[in-house]
Amino acid sequence: MRISTTIFLTDETITPVRLARELEERGFAGLYLPEHTHIPAERTTPYPVGGDLPPEYGRTLDPFVALAQAAAVTATLGVGTGITLVAQHDPIALAKQIATLDHLSGGRFTLGVGFGWNREEAADHGVEWSTRRDLVRDRMHLMRALWAAEPTPYHGDFGSVRASHAHPKPARGPAPRTLVGGTAGPGLFSHIADYADGWLPIGGRGLTESVPALRATWQRAGRDPDTLRIVPYAVLPSEGKLARYAELGCEEVVLQLPPAGEGEVLRVLDEYGKYL
Repeated sequence: MRISTTIFLTDETITPVRLARELEERGFAGLYLPEHTHIPAERTTPYPVGGDLPPEYGRTLDPFVALAQAAAVTATLGVGTGITLVAQHDPIALAKQIATLDHLSGGRFTLGVGFGWNREEAADHGVEWSTRRDLVRDRMHLMRALWAAEPTPYHGDFGSVRASHAHPKPARGPAPRTLVGGTAGPGLFSHIADYADGWLPIGGRGLTESVPALRATWQRAGRDPDTLRIVPYAVLPSEGKLARYAELGCEEVVLQLPPAGEGEVLRVLDEYGKYL
């Protein structure tokens, strides 16, 4: 099982270049970064896990810029978003960013797709909260049209694009590796089966019950059962957890790093080294 990491990189933490080099030298498989463009100071949306919102949420680096730095100083380290708030982007521009990073990294990019939890942040981007999931699905199909080998038009409920010349293309196939984050349920599983390669379950809890349901949805959609990927995300590891993920067929797990300076992050990487 590949061991990757995620971290809230900010203007106060270890740098993307330093972290990426350390991860590759130590044998970790990948680096995933979250996204928040901004956190409105006045908001009513509660922090999903309870309590006060940690300050790093309002200080996150742009994931595509940071991951480009990470890819530039490594040769094998996977780079990915965990997650991209697709509804908050222009899909034509986002398709270009994604394809460029995947091309320049030699196909090392994984697109983590998310729907968001902060209503105020989304509203500032003009997102209608009740339809954001449908909007994300629409934008994913629009981007896939731009990534197609031949000029392909797309006409959706939320946007459209003419048949276009759009390069570069993703390095390995019709789309970069795509994983969808979110809480288990029929709605999420339909998204995964529609346009993704698998699931990013945050924390990795409850997989024993939910994985069979996801596999059933996947197969009903006509997808090859051997191609489904389940990648537990933002995990605080133990030997027992990782063994259970392996039993469930997980080929990769993403461990949570603290949003800290170089010394603290490297100390945690030393601890996580025993799982490699």
